[in-house]
Amino acid sequence: MRWPVDAPKQKVIKAFERLDFKIGREREHIAMEKENCDGTKTLLILHNHKQIKGSTLRTACSCAKISREEFLKQYFK
Repeated sequence: MRWPVDAPKQKVIKAFERLDFKIGREREHIAMEKENCDGTKTLLILHNHKQIKGSTLRTACSCAKISREEFLKQYFK
């Protein structure tokens, strides 16, 4: 599977929601968070644009410790 170049925002949000992230706030940025098993939280911030660039997605996944395969599996579901 190829990495999305300009991914639609709603499809990206759905993929992260399938990975247990919840939207905390949506204004100029989209703030999402996930509660981990050990009680800690993982925060994810994306620009609130209609299209999300591939490089932004790679960085967000890297910061949230989400593997490429794991994200793509949920993105193309």
